Amino acid sequence: MELRINGVSRSVDVPDQMPLLWVLRDVLRMTGTKFGCGIAQCGACTVHLDGVAVRSCQLPVGAVGGRGITTIEGIGETPAGAKIQKAWLDLEVIQCGYCQPGQIMSASALLAANPQPDDAAIDAAMAGNLCRCGTYLRIREGIKHAARS
Repeated sequence: MELRINGVSRSVDVPDQMPLLWVLRDVLRMTGTKFGCGIAQCGACTVHLDGVAVRSCQLPVGAVGGRGITTIEGIGETPAGAKIQKAWLDLEVIQCGYCQPGQIMSASALLAANPQPDDAAIDAAMAGNLCRCGTYLRIREGIKHAARS
């Protein structure tokens, strides 16, 4: 099957029902996308399908079709992703960092869809991303900082 990941076509020989997360991590060795819970509840495995944030741990690779996949490795090439990554660095949002690829992916999708999100929009977009370190206030401030830039 052919996948378009971060603008590059990649060919993989995997079962259609294999979760996209495992195709990325185990087959293609793209380990930036993290395994968290395995039940699409924590957000660590978030990637974009044609710009929409999705949980890759429960998404069968066969359901991707011809849609473009963007991972944490490629998000900096998008305008919203570049702004989010810069804001994360400027404000030192990250603590342990494990959840941050998923946080950045969800925040980038939000900013691409809503360039000036208010607190309610940020809370709604980020609700499915858990941070064990509790950096939620820094994440919110990072999104606001990116929106202002």
